[in-house]
Amino acid sequence: MMTTGKKRIRRDYSPELKARILGECALPGASVAKVAMAHGINANLVHTWRKLVREDTLKPAEVTRFVPIAIEAESAAPPAPPAPPDIVEVELQRGALTVKLRWPASATSELGTWMRELLR
Repeated sequence: MMTTGKKRIRRDYSPELKARILGECALPGASVAKVAMAHGINANLVHTWRKLVREDTLKPAEVTRFVPIAIEAESAAPPAPPAPPDIVEVELQRGALTVKLRWPASATSELGTWMRELLR
């Protein structure tokens, strides 16, 4: 019998890596081939791992999953004051004259100008 002198090298994957890859394959819409390719592993090997898990022969280690959360950055400035209401109600009395106004809050400077002219 003749040998070629090539020695077959087998890679050993950690249980954590197997669990992570199998977890990625279990996600909705995931492709075993794409996940395997992303990790540089033959898809047939990943299919074998999945079969062993189904047969309860392979028990991959638990992998901690990180969940993204949104955190607001703290600012040195105090929080902004609450927004003024959309409408400002003003009641103005001068002698027998009473004026009630509803004015947009976004135009309060114009209201001040208008009231100054009225009170002259």
